[in-house]
Amino acid sequence: MIDPRDFELHPKTVLEDLGRKHFAIVLDRKSRIIMSDGRKIQDKAEKLMEKGLKKISLKTNAPVCSKTEKFLSDLKIRILPI
Repeated sequence: MIDPRDFELHPKTVLEDLGRKHFAIVLDRKSRIIMSDGRKIQDKAEKLMEKGLKKISLKTNAPVCSKTEKFLSDLKIRILPI
């Protein structure tokens, strides 16, 4: 696993390397992902991009509200299933 502290992220953040400077932020939970979560994901993605990563995705098994889905899509953050 990747140590999130290398990217100045909270130690409980789960990251997955998808290759070619493409990382995924993994959220394994049952509750819906809403806009407040989307803003936190945006902050994490910005920190990862500052370190030279090209693509960021979100891997989750939770439902994502449509507003948050559009917000992340506008930021070029893909949502992938776990």
